[in-house]
Amino acid sequence: MPRIKMISDKSEIPAEQHEEFDSIVGVLHSVRGPFSVLMHSPGLAQKVMQAGAQVRLGSTLSPVERELAVIAVSREKDARYEWAAHVKAGRAAGMREEAIEAIRNREDVSGLEPDERDIALFVRQLLQTNKVERPLFDELVSRHSERWVVELAATIGQYQYISAINNTFEVEPAADADQLPV
Repeated sequence: MPRIKMISDKSEIPAEQHEEFDSIVGVLHSVRGPFSVLMHSPGLAQKVMQAGAQVRLGSTLSPVERELAVIAVSREKDARYEWAAHVKAGRAAGMREEAIEAIRNREDVSGLEPDERDIALFVRQLLQTNKVERPLFDELVSRHSERWVVELAATIGQYQYISAINNTFEVEPAADADQLPV
């Protein structure tokens, strides 16, 4: 049960926030999850949504690459809400079950496809040691581009932020969603 009231209807906020609410609905189709929490701070939900839209819609990461990074962040942060939402999106985009299970269970990822392995390792290194080892960094720049690595790091940062909101306020996934063991 969330620790604070989740704002999901425009009638729950003052008129001066209606434009912000509408802008979120315009991109996300509703106000739910972390945005139901962020609406408690006028202006914040819109800024977070804009950054999220950039890493989702303006990035050179493919949908599978992006969702793989998000579930890897979710695993590292024990972020159950984001895990459920992004495993579903990842499967819809074609993410392989082997990659999902290796990340879910914190298994060795060396047997995954190169991009699956390297994205999982990048997230693990960054979130566990606060840096990315040079060989992995160089390999990803070589295979993709500097821009791609910037956008990978930005995606990781965005979803750490979202995970912090969801975990702080105990925003939980639906009971029938894919559950992350924590």
